Amino acid sequence: MSQEVWKEFEDNQITHSAAHYLMAIKTLLEDNGYARVTDIAKALNITRGSCSISLKPLKKRGFVVEDDNRFLKLSEEGQRLAELVELNDKLLEILFGEVLGVDPEQAEIDACKIEHLLSIDSSTRLSAFVKVWRSNAPEVKAFKNLLSKAKADCSGDSETCAICQSICIQPHG
Repeated sequence: MSQEVWKEFEDNQITHSAAHYLMAIKTLLEDNGYARVTDIAKALNITRGSCSISLKPLKKRGFVVEDDNRFLKLSEEGQRLAELVELNDKLLEILFGEVLGVDPEQAEIDACKIEHLLSIDSSTRLSAFVKVWRSNAPEVKAFKNLLSKAKADCSGDSETCAICQSICIQPHG
């Protein structure tokens, strides 16, 4: 890995926390027709003070707008980001759960950890992959069969594994 690639993490449009604020506002607006700091704090199980502090950068960047009555809404860009994060979450849960066979609870946790980090290009390609994965094409069925065999085909020898190379990631008893 290039010495500079890891720095790309800092260039993400929003943080994990910010993504959840945007999604909470979106959900509250859909469910109640309004969103206030108190409602967001309750939805995220945090204090109102902490919520207010965390909303400031989202307002400053124009993702969240507050009216004269202190009701919050998402800007067009805030709405787009919330929708993108939700879509990424769904796609990643499918990838981890359906494709890779990760336990559904763990798939949900892992998807949540990275839902806000994907580029548009990766989201688009993941969406296409999921569409193909869920098709009934004979090639997909063959690939699913091949994948299930590969999951169970670990020798535990990292020296001869083309993937693991120096450390085996498979638990062996």
